[in-house]
Amino acid sequence: MHLRVPRPRSLAGQLFAMQAVLIAVVVAGYALFTYISDRGQAQDAAGRQARAVTLAIADSPSVLEAIRSPDPTARLQPYAVRVMRDTDVDFVTIMNPEGIRWTHPDPKQIGHPFRGHIERAQRGQTFTETYTGTLGPSVRAVTPVLDDDGRVVGLVSAGIKVEEISKRAQEQLTALLGVAAGALLLGAVGTYVINARLRRHTHGMNADELSRMHDYHQAALHAVREGLLMLDGQYRVALINDGGRELLGVTGDVVGASVADLGLPAQLTGALLASEPRVDEVHLTDRRVLVVNTSPVSGGEHRGTVVTLRDVTELQSLMGELNSERGFTQALRSQAHEAANRLHTVVSLIELGRAEEAVDFATAELELAQALTDQVVAAVSEPVLAALLLGKTAQANERGVELVVSHDSRLDDGLLPPSLPARDLVTILGNLVDNAVDAAQGRVPSRVTVAAYTEAAGGGGGSELVLRVSDTGAGVDPAHADLVFQRGFSTKPAGEGGRGLGLALVSQAVQRHGGTLTVTEADGGGARFEARLPLGDPGGRAPAPDALAGRHEPGGAV
Repeated sequence: MHLRVPRPRSLAGQLFAMQAVLIAVVVAGYALFTYISDRGQAQDAAGRQARAVTLAIADSPSVLEAIRSPDPTARLQPYAVRVMRDTDVDFVTIMNPEGIRWTHPDPKQIGHPFRGHIERAQRGQTFTETYTGTLGPSVRAVTPVLDDDGRVVGLVSAGIKVEEISKRAQEQLTALLGVAAGALLLGAVGTYVINARLRRHTHGMNADELSRMHDYHQAALHAVREGLLMLDGQYRVALINDGGRELLGVTGDVVGASVADLGLPAQLTGALLASEPRVDEVHLTDRRVLVVNTSPVSGGEHRGTVVTLRDVTELQSLMGELNSERGFTQALRSQAHEAANRLHTVVSLIELGRAEEAVDFATAELELAQALTDQVVAAVSEPVLAALLLGKTAQANERGVELVVSHDSRLDDGLLPPSLPARDLVTILGNLVDNAVDAAQGRVPSRVTVAAYTEAAGGGGGSELVLRVSDTGAGVDPAHADLVFQRGFSTKPAGEGGRGLGLALVSQAVQRHGGTLTVTEADGGGARFEARLPLGDPGGRAPAPDALAGRHEPGGAV
């Protein structure tokens, strides 16, 4: 037998029950307090009313005249009955100074002593009290009747029965209960409406479920390595996890700060401020390559934006190296094909009995290849850059572009400091060469000139490395000189993997090492890109070893 444990009431239901009970208690307490207060006020009002009636009777000249008559009762009894009817009191008793009644609502009580205290009135004072007389408990007032000489010649008492006062309070209580019931109903309806909305927002979960959800939420935020950023409707940071802080490079408490004040690159800031969703957009920060996805929070009006950030710095590096290796493989395949053709030519010449011509042909081909290798190695003895230039030369040759190393190039092995790794130079020089080859392809002449050398930096600040790549392409429009280094800028149609990232990676690597990157017009037309990198730790700031090193985008022409 399975016993079903009832699910705890939802948070909205618990709040509704608590608020309903609270409203009921408050209204009941207020009603009780008001009833007690009104009952006391009713008794005070009855005392004031009785006092006013007795004083009015005692000051009446006709009463004083009737008291002096031989039969006071004959004249005062009708008068007392009329006053009772007109003033809405339950009794009016007029008596002699000793308390013997001259009037009473019950004629049988006339001539009998008054039930109550009269001592103070006999001394000329007016007072009120609650006393049980012949008509039952009543609130009464007693006052003396004075003659012209100030002597007490009679007493007057008027009162209202406690039962009548309770009826008056009961009528007020009925009205009060009606108001209280209306207030309770209105409070219940308001509480239900508020809690119905709360139930929708909390999805019917109880307090324990919400607490667990919050704990899971916090744990997930800190466990996920990807960056998560949540913006409110005014594009202020509502939430950011540890991964988001690391990827965006922000420190301190940024919750509540506007995205525009985070100091992010302009294009990344624009993507975060965009109202339309962004899918797998690549953006660059000072040290990282990020894939950004944004999604607006649904719900009619713009409630906010959810942003996910994925670090593809290492992936981009691996892709660049893979593409470079693919290019080298294609170049080797092409060279192997050419070598096979030349070998067949040599074999054919030998078969034709022209051995001397075969030797001359083979020697000339070897001398041409060796001359190219010697030219590159003599100018750039740094092994990684030398290998890069040899591979790029073969690739350019396959595309009908001549790649030459200028005679003023000189870069010895071991010259580069540890703070300027060769992989960063591959990123810079490789992307510049690919950009130049794309620009020069199909032009007459089709040539790319590479220069790599060191020279003294201006201002006596040591030496700097100069990497210059010129092409015979169409050049760069001066109006676009400041845009070519931004991510996404390209004058060519997007190919596989997109365009417009190569020069942005170059600019990122140069800026990270404290260098400068410029584009001008080459001497024979086309574009000249020049990167200048200080040979040392720029500004005492060592680049991060895991920063954007070796990221290279083949085919990254603008």
